[in-house]
Amino acid sequence: MLIRALLLDAGGTIVFPNYRRIADELARDSVRVDPAALARADAAVRLEIDTPDLVSRMAHSTDEERWFRYVENLGAHCGIESFPMAALRRLKAYHDLHNLWEDVPSDVPGILDRLARRYRLGVVSNANGTVRAKLARLGLTARLELVVDSHEEGIEKPDPRLFELALSRMGIAAETTAYVGDMYHIDVVGARAAGLLPLLLDPHCLHADKPCTRVASLAEIADGPVLTR
Repeated sequence: MLIRALLLDAGGTIVFPNYRRIADELARDSVRVDPAALARADAAVRLEIDTPDLVSRMAHSTDEERWFRYVENLGAHCGIESFPMAALRRLKAYHDLHNLWEDVPSDVPGILDRLARRYRLGVVSNANGTVRAKLARLGLTARLELVVDSHEEGIEKPDPRLFELALSRMGIAAETTAYVGDMYHIDVVGARAAGLLPLLLDPHCLHADKPCTRVASLAEIADGPVLTR
């Protein structure tokens, strides 16, 4: 069966944290860190989070608590023993208004163009209500039929209902839809529960133990054979 629609995660898939902004805010508090080091640390931090008890931890925490924990862990992996609270609060204020996951790799727009020639495209994201405006500001929404933001819906992945909302609004069937994300216990588990074909984005080969199809990049999907199941 041919896959006709492709739903994408946002953060960690088509947009990434603005590591330069993080480094600049730390520098205001006399803490020096290389943005490239923050970028390298991101994969390790997400791997630490992506464990079987992740969903339980999500149920007993707020989005704000998880955000602070992520940024602090990112700093810890770069040798920052105590992340300045002032920098954290400035970054959080920016994130609440604009969304810190605003870096678009240079190849992503072209890849989305190639994907759009093969599949109907949409985004399903655990976010804070800013993802739609953020993707528009970054010039990416023209390639997307819809954007589903968990904050707006009151449902978070891996709840299959968030994926089902996207399917319903696009008028597409789960059987002919794939989903690409970077977190196994959020993206793969949720998409699979909704009946979609899950693809785990694993550019650093950190998820070889996961029982799912892994891809090294979105370009692999855009330039490889048309997806089937």
